[in-house]
Amino acid sequence: MNNRFQAHSFHIPVMGLGYTIDSPVKVAQYGIPSVISLADDILMEKMREFYSLKLDLPFQAISEKIDDFRAKRITAYLNLIDKIVKEKFEELKNSIQKKGSEFEKYMEMLPDASSIKLKFNQLKEQTNVKDLIAWIQQNLHVGSIDVNIMTKLDRENYKDGEKLPPEYNDAHAALRGFAESKLSSSIVFSAGMSPRLYSYVEKFKDFYPDETGVTKKKIILKVSDYRSALVQGKMFAKKGLWVSEYRVESGLNCGGHAFATQGYLMGPILEEFKNSRETFIQSLFEIYSHALKEQNRPCPENAPGFRITAQGGVGTAEEHSFLLDYYGLDSIGWGSPFLLVPEASNVDKETIKLLCEGTEDDYYLSGISPLGVPFNSIRGNSKDIEKMENVRNGSPGFVCTKRKLVYNTEFTERPICTASKPYQKLKIKQLQDKQLPEAEYQKEFDKIVEKACLCVGLATTALMVNNIDLKNHGGGVTICPGPNLAYFDQTYTLRQMVDHIYGRTNLMTHKNRPHMFVKELQMYVEYLKNKLDETIKPIADKQMEYFRLFQKNLNEGISYYRSLFSNSKPESKVFTDLERLEKQLNDIELTQA
Repeated sequence: MNNRFQAHSFHIPVMGLGYTIDSPVKVAQYGIPSVISLADDILMEKMREFYSLKLDLPFQAISEKIDDFRAKRITAYLNLIDKIVKEKFEELKNSIQKKGSEFEKYMEMLPDASSIKLKFNQLKEQTNVKDLIAWIQQNLHVGSIDVNIMTKLDRENYKDGEKLPPEYNDAHAALRGFAESKLSSSIVFSAGMSPRLYSYVEKFKDFYPDETGVTKKKIILKVSDYRSALVQGKMFAKKGLWVSEYRVESGLNCGGHAFATQGYLMGPILEEFKNSRETFIQSLFEIYSHALKEQNRPCPENAPGFRITAQGGVGTAEEHSFLLDYYGLDSIGWGSPFLLVPEASNVDKETIKLLCEGTEDDYYLSGISPLGVPFNSIRGNSKDIEKMENVRNGSPGFVCTKRKLVYNTEFTERPICTASKPYQKLKIKQLQDKQLPEAEYQKEFDKIVEKACLCVGLATTALMVNNIDLKNHGGGVTICPGPNLAYFDQTYTLRQMVDHIYGRTNLMTHKNRPHMFVKELQMYVEYLKNKLDETIKPIADKQMEYFRLFQKNLNEGISYYRSLFSNSKPESKVFTDLERLEKQLNDIELTQA
């Protein structure tokens, strides 16, 4: 099913804007795939300059004054990352005869059952060095340099006061930047479907198979459920475009923005993918092949490779293996734990200390995102401290320097960001005019000033770690870990984290950590309670119907987990947790009053 070889059974998903901005340079040579965010061309331009100077490579700045600068910056940065990774990988392969070499590190980190690892250990005892080097050149694989576009971040752009055509929108330009790069990898579309952006993919030949059946650039969809995957997969198939991977992410037990389902839990969702996989692929292939023939393009005889992966809350080797073996998944995303691996991500020392010391209560689902979507965060991050200082100084909000999240037109004709000073000033004035009781006023005021500048906060740490000028960034850092990070309490080497994933060591010191499925269920029960509390009474019939469906889906999920874990001991902590959460769920009174 898989047409993309992967040395490891895990990948590092995109994290924030800057946390994985150069992760491929750090981990790809070891066969580990990782994902770069394409949201911030300003950051990419700074990182391109940094690496050019570091490696003594020529650098020519791409000014905002030139046409299509955003796409050109992205292409230039991705080409540089591709060049660096390829050179590091060649050096690694050529270090075979050196003790303690990068090659040795590559081999040692592979899963113990890896066919490459087993074959190499067999060959090195009976093959001469020349033949062994030739075998290595043919069989070792670099980690994929994948990229991510959050489809909602498709801001319209202007030049000299005139709105530019849609292809200059942020996400469109980012897509073009990737499409015109030298990379042979995948683009991850996240945060829901975007028909207009998906249609723009048709403009680039690298997303279609060539005469030999090879597709240079592949499409990955981050999805929350089976139905969404099928709808979007068909949308692409009708254009003659194949989705090579469906990346299932937990609705709430994840890092960054959290897109809650209607109470559909990860286990039942993965079960549906497992049971419908063959039907799914055949139904899409029929549409896909028909579209290619209509366009007179090369069409493969059989369905191309097809991967289903999952991410969100996995934290132990047992969970990792279970997801792979029981659901037949192709890879598991390990995100937040790699924030504690300096060899793999960019996190400043102060923030790392905060993450290491964070407890379950410190990691929470916040309202800080200007997009109005719940956002996983940790209390006490330096951007939140900066935010509250602004409030105390009588100047709430942030100076909007990057303007990536300018979507609100409540007070202005041109969109502005809800975390910006102009918006918050206008919104607070509107609130004051309502002359509400003090307690109600404070509650509404807190909601306004809770918004944080994510454009800057999620990028700053990459500059801090690499000692790059912080101009227009300030020192505040926003970090977006999933709640699973509460169960890790120190920094780790890359080798230690990989060994933990494969069960060769155990970094988990918290004995009371709930199973990843239980943790997600707990978050959904709390989410339902909070939604009910926030809803204006009396609750409308349509809203009440939503809450009842939500509760019903959670109860069905609990029944599914009881059956799934039926081979566990009756006193198993999983069963105790399920009983407790079932009681909490059914104690929630769904009344309209």
